[in-house]
Amino acid sequence: MSFTATDLSVLAYANNFTLWHYVTDDDAVTTTGYFDKAVDMLRENDLIIANVDTNGTPATKFYVVTDNDGSSVTVTLYS
Repeated sequence: MSFTATDLSVLAYANNFTLWHYVTDDDAVTTTGYFDKAVDMLRENDLIIANVDTNGTPATKFYVVTDNDGSSVTVTLYS
């Protein structure tokens, strides 16, 4: 599967920081280029709460946007 913009929504915004929610059937949202279609929305240090693998073994994971160079977005699992 791939990123679906309508499944990404803002939960909170303050002080140049956005808390996002994302829901997907995918279980690997850290693959290269996954969030590239959201390059104009996601900023470095934003946090994404993701409900992943919703059609298999659902899980909730937290991801941090670690890079946005204007053409690609990188996210990392928050630990």
